Amino acid sequence: MAQTVCIIVSPSDRERLLAIAVDRNRQRKHLERAQVVLTSADRRPVQQIATQLGVSRPMVWRWQQRFAEAGVDSLLRDKTRKPGKPPIPAETVARVVALTCGEPPGETTHWTGRAMAKAAGISLRSVQRIWDAHRLQPHRVRSFKRSRDPQFADKLVDIVGLYVDPPAQAVVLSIDEKSQIQALDRTQPGLPLKPGRCGTMTHDYKRHGTTTLFAALNVLDGTVIGRCMQRHRHEEFIRFLNAVEREVPPGKTIEAVVDNYATHKHPKVGAWLARHPRWTFHFTPTSSSWLNAVENFFSVLTRKRIRRGSFHSIVDLQAAINRYLEEHNTEPRPFVWTASAASILAKLDRLPAPSD
Repeated sequence: MAQTVCIIVSPSDRERLLAIAVDRNRQRKHLERAQVVLTSADRRPVQQIATQLGVSRPMVWRWQQRFAEAGVDSLLRDKTRKPGKPPIPAETVARVVALTCGEPPGETTHWTGRAMAKAAGISLRSVQRIWDAHRLQPHRVRSFKRSRDPQFADKLVDIVGLYVDPPAQAVVLSIDEKSQIQALDRTQPGLPLKPGRCGTMTHDYKRHGTTTLFAALNVLDGTVIGRCMQRHRHEEFIRFLNAVEREVPPGKTIEAVVDNYATHKHPKVGAWLARHPRWTFHFTPTSSSWLNAVENFFSVLTRKRIRRGSFHSIVDLQAAINRYLEEHNTEPRPFVWTASAASILAKLDRLPAPSD
């Protein structure tokens, strides 16, 4: 298709186009259209204009024609829908939204785009646009579990209070163990990441054993005390508590947030606490691991150091974990809790009551 439009830009039009082209608050499409017309006024070939501006030749032809027909104002508005394609009626949109938020037919677990298009009598792309406009994602699901702990509210207020307003002269620690960390070694070397191709790794692996990481996150400064051990019984937990006891300066009380794992409530652990009066355990409610701040550290550790790693032995795995602990503690960041206990309880009130 040859260029058939000769662009003539008057001084007033050029001034307006230059103002549009340098206005950073305008939409990108308006800037591109103004640049197309300004460049076309220099009598350059269409291919050169398209290459210089990073657009297609049809786009250059389109806005040359539009400017020649209707001037600068035509660059700032899009043409209306083509005749014969009326917008989807509001009743149809409301029906699609209602169907999506309801139960799918038969024993289907969730709505798909094609199933909804068939049920509503519209195209798949129309269904996708409606879902995007109403932020509906029927293919996704998030899991949850509401705690049945009868003292949930009291424990929640206690732990959130420690995070938001810790006591004076106290160290707030979030303590837990990440058990059964597997030392997995891939059977073959993977291929590296390249443009247009993701990295690869074999689906099978060799197991070289497991280790358990005991960790204590200091909520105030973000540092983590960690120890890798072979098992996670009460004996190992007491050894870890002794290590933490040596790390915390004298004269500080220790407020420890722990979950309800049986190891943490073992009688020998209780005897250890009696011999160390500066320690106080604050147990999270049942099924509420999200209240334990150290779980965030475990999540980052898994993503950055373990999940895609290849370890030839348990020693190799433990060394990788210890290196990550050292790197984390060189630039720690305080743990900041932003949600109040009242806002959390208000959200939980919207969930169904836990069944017995």
